[in-house]
Amino acid sequence: MRPSLMTLKILLPFQVFTEKTGITRIVAETQAGSYGFLPQRLDCIASLVPGILIYENEEEGEVYVAVDEGVLAKVGPQVSVSVRNAIGGTDLGQLRAAVEKEFLALHEREQSIRSELAKIESGFIRRFVEFQHG
Repeated sequence: MRPSLMTLKILLPFQVFTEKTGITRIVAETQAGSYGFLPQRLDCIASLVPGILIYENEEEGEVYVAVDEGVLAKVGPQVSVSVRNAIGGTDLGQLRAAVEKEFLALHEREQSIRSELAKIESGFIRRFVEFQHG
């Protein structure tokens, strides 16, 4: 590997999704829009939103990975992406549909569960306060 190329590691909570060398560029989606990362770019950290991460190397060309929300950290030639979920594929349309179906639906379910938990917690606190004063 030439020193001017990057190494990309995509990490999931319980496993390494992929680790690639010889990466010439990476494009990731953040809340502020899409950002490109080249080997010469200064070190940085970016918060990722559910979307399509693109990386390119000489062996495979342009590769698309649907990623859930997470964090990208570039330190020298090492780029680490830590996300909750990732889906690889070659058809960009299918990956976009997977992001919308899988990741965004999951977030809606999680918000519903958090709302129910908040109701349970507030009920518990209310009863606890009544018990303290009763």
